[in-house]
Amino acid sequence: MASVDRVPGLLGSLAELVGAPTDALRLLISILLGFPLALIHRRTLYGKSPTSQHYYFAACGLIIGFWNYGVDIMHSMAALTVTYLTLKALGGTLVSVILTFIFNMGYLLIGYYATATGDYDIKWTMPQCVLTLRLIGLAYDIHDGQKKEEKLSETQKLTALREQPSFLEMAGFCYFPGSFLIGPQFSMRRYLDYVNGKLVETELDSNGDRKPPASIWPGVQRALVGFVYVALYQIGTQYVSDQYLLEPEFDQLGFVKRCFLLGLWGRCNLYKYISCWLITEGVCIIFGLTYNGKDKDGRDKWDGCANVSLLTFENATEFNHYIMSFNINTNHWCAEYIYKRLKFLGSKLYSQLATLAFLAVWHGLHSGYYLCFFQEFIIMYFEKDIKPVLTKNQKLQGLVNGNFLSRTLLWSVLKVYTFVFMGYSLIPFVLLSYSRYMKVYKSFYFMGHVIFLSYPLIAPFIKKQLKPRRD
Repeated sequence: MASVDRVPGLLGSLAELVGAPTDALRLLISILLGFPLALIHRRTLYGKSPTSQHYYFAACGLIIGFWNYGVDIMHSMAALTVTYLTLKALGGTLVSVILTFIFNMGYLLIGYYATATGDYDIKWTMPQCVLTLRLIGLAYDIHDGQKKEEKLSETQKLTALREQPSFLEMAGFCYFPGSFLIGPQFSMRRYLDYVNGKLVETELDSNGDRKPPASIWPGVQRALVGFVYVALYQIGTQYVSDQYLLEPEFDQLGFVKRCFLLGLWGRCNLYKYISCWLITEGVCIIFGLTYNGKDKDGRDKWDGCANVSLLTFENATEFNHYIMSFNINTNHWCAEYIYKRLKFLGSKLYSQLATLAFLAVWHGLHSGYYLCFFQEFIIMYFEKDIKPVLTKNQKLQGLVNGNFLSRTLLWSVLKVYTFVFMGYSLIPFVLLSYSRYMKVYKSFYFMGHVIFLSYPLIAPFIKKQLKPRRD
């Protein structure tokens, strides 16, 4: 299908003014449209008829999708319709889960193949990849709803569905304007509780309808932090862009300076995602969808759809901190619907490898995705294998934790380690094509590959040296 027309106009002029691609600016504006849509919903529909809310969410998402992708938005309608009919015909059976999984992943991969270029493009496959997880997760939730309560995990008890949602409910869920384009992921159970007024306990108005929750200011605060990260991304890319890493002058810099710029480049690329997630989270908070109970002081918590933990991310001293704090909802989805469902493999290592393989395929067909997630696997293997050995060595622990100076030195070393090698790991994820990411890797002498791939070979020697010895 033809993509939406990109003839320069007011939007093109504005994009040129701010120095951003037109498609990226269109996407940002679409995300920002969630704020007035949330306020309209709070004013007119919150606590009212669930049917009216489903129509509102579906219509808003479809209009925004059409503005971004033109008639290509019909791909999402096709996936939604086929999934609904599959679940309607087969119910919450394992067969329906398998067919839903194969169809939606297959449709997404065909879309990747048909629209592939050498760069990361903003096209209809972006919301389609969000929709793919949403529909597969829905099939799992309906399947879990057919099981006995005692056979469900605590998480599954919160997401399982005893009845299949209607087509209208699925449409409102899939096209929810605060999450349709780039996430966050959330369950159908949360969505239905929200629409039916069960998610947040608020006072009733004079008509007996529930009043909107006091979530406007928390949502604005979260979005404002997102705009700070937008600014950091824009400033950072002025100094170290993707193209700069490929320039001959970059190779002429000193090795230490190149490592610093690589870390800064990786950080800026992560800020791009973080800024969008924070803004969309702000939209969802204002809607009231992110309610997550109350804290110990009795204050409302609005982190039910949080996709990034900023404190953990900014203070990361190991790669596991990045995984725990970055793209939280997608990681949680993979943990619940892929990793934990692979218990039959009998190995956590195999389950982790299969989950990362799924993530790579879900992102696209570029070789850079597969290399990136393979690197994540070997780095996580390195950290999980060496960390217990280091913590059990009392002499070493006494040395590094003996005083403030040694603790500061250790923290600094770990910060440099994560700063540089996170940028190193992101090279194929961002640059995508073999010729480009290999050129950058050559300028760093493949140092990450040498260190982490050689570790399994030298691990026995290292462990022998660090093993505590008896007097």
